Amino acid sequence: MAQDDLQKHLDNAMYGTPLLKPEEQRKYMGTFRERCYLTMTIEQMKNTEDKANFLKELEQHPNATVLLNGAMAIDLQSAYIKLINERQIKFTVVNDFVENTPDSFGIVLTASEAVNEPIIDIEQKHPKQTSTNQTEQPKKGFWHKLFH
Repeated sequence: MAQDDLQKHLDNAMYGTPLLKPEEQRKYMGTFRERCYLTMTIEQMKNTEDKANFLKELEQHPNATVLLNGAMAIDLQSAYIKLINERQIKFTVVNDFVENTPDSFGIVLTASEAVNEPIIDIEQKHPKQTSTNQTEQPKKGFWHKLFH
């Protein structure tokens, strides 16, 4: 038994401690899904309505930490760092396992413990307002027209 513990200790020293749910941690920039309040892709970060909704989320979660994708364009990254600093929120720029593609996560708003938010995508959490007339009457069927 002591030999197994010694081998495990040597493996950890050589290769590092094994990650729990490594694919999930790579996807969410080093954290777990259950700790996420909100995620934004790089493409969503360029949208002004999504940016405003992100700022609302920052106000709702002042103790959260923002994880920023270190591979994204520096001008986009610095614009968000400025917004985050103005609100005195903690942030970390993550450079491991990140990509600069439009559908890659650019921001993950995370807690230090599990919060289990059911919806974390910004556009699903804050649906865009449509400009169509909301007071439009439903169409009446054949029988309704016939008897009314």
